[in-house]
Parts: sequence; C-alpha cells; structure tokens
Amino acid sequence: MNNNIEHIFFDLDHTLWDFDKNSALTFDFIFKKNNLQLSLPEFLSVYEPLNLQYWKLYREEKVSKEHLRFYRLKDTFDTLNIEVEAEVINKLSEDYIDNLSNQNHLFDGTFEILDYLKPKYQLHIITNGFEAVQYHKMKKSNIFHFFETITNSEMVGVKKPNPKIFNHALDLANATTKNSIMIGDNYEADILGALNIGLDAICFNYHKETIAPDIKIINHLLDLKKYL
Repeated sequence: MNNNIEHIFFDLDHTLWDFDKNSALTFDFIFKKNNLQLSLPEFLSVYEPLNLQYWKLYREEKVSKEHLRFYRLKDTFDTLNIEVEAEVINKLSEDYIDNLSNQNHLFDGTFEILDYLKPKYQLHIITNGFEAVQYHKMKKSNIFHFFETITNSEMVGVKKPNPKIFNHALDLANATTKNSIMIGDNYEADILGALNIGLDAICFNYHKETIAPDIKIINHLLDLKKYL
C-alpha cells in the first residue's frame, strides 16, 4: 500500500451516509404526509433498483435532474400498477428532496473511522449528489467538520466517473494522485473513475458485489485501518 498518502477522498451516499435506510424513512414519512396508502417494502423493492438505473443515466448525462426525480417515482408506481397523478408525483418528489437530508443515519463505524483518520490525513468528499442536499446531510449527521473540502457534481458540471470531477477535487484540496486515495462504494463511478486518472482507490463493498480481484476491498468501514 502507498504509505505516502496525505489526502483521503470519500464518496458520501452509500459510503458514509446510509442512503437506503435514510431514503426508506423519508418515503415512510412523505407517504403518510400525503395520505398515500401502499406497502413500503413493496414500493422500495421496485424503486431502489430503478433509482440506481436512473442515477447511472444521470451520471452518463442521458437524463436531467428533473427527469430523474420525476420518472424514478412514476416508473415505480407504473410497475406496481398504482395510479398516481403527475401533480402528486411532483409533490412527492419535492417532499422527498426536502425531507431526505433531515435523516442522519450513517454506516456503522463512520464516526470511529473518521476520528481515527482525521489526525493523520486531510479528509475530503467527492459526491455526485446535489450541493444543497449534500451539505445539509453532512451537517445533520454531524460529520461536516471532518472534511477540508467538498466537491460536488453541480459545482464542476460533470459527475463521477468523469475525470474532471476528480481533477477538480484534487486541485481544490491542493493534492495529487500520488499522495491521495479514493474510497467509495460504486465500482464504476468511484473506483474505476479514480483508477482511470491514476488515483488509488478502495471499494467499500457493503453490498457484497463481485469485484475484480485486483481491487482493494473493505466490507466494513473500520477495515480501512488495514490500509491507512
């Protein structure tokens, strides 16, 4: 392992901030708020894979933010054969964004690993999420103070795995590929995106996907202590 590391770049959603848990709690809240009666587990079983598909399209610049926010819900309701008017879907979409960042569940070991790393390294965030939402998430979950810089896709105009967002983050942090490492859960966006510009990477494989054997993998955040 490169022991010249000075800068650690973290992804936020699905890496530190427990997106799936926080998202489920948000849907439970907004469905009740809007008097929508449906099975939350059934809804999530359809929504979660659809949402990942839409985020992939969004990363690839194939859909807009507005398209993603509307159609991930519409397609879910259509698949479940639940009739929901466009006006209601727009309201649910707004309520979801407004309330999602109020949740503050982090992955097990987040505070412990950040406390461990903070004295030794400069810590940073690179996220494809929306600027205002991501800032609020970090403040609400009490991890904002750990990080020197935060790079988001809206700021740069492109998303991971585009090299521009990684290079922007390195410039902002006054770091180089030689003295930095990327940690994230998404193989395509975080890991390949980093490796493609010569930035070392560790995959947080909490979802237990099959990852190429030459990739550094952790299954729990505290496993980072083996590398850093």
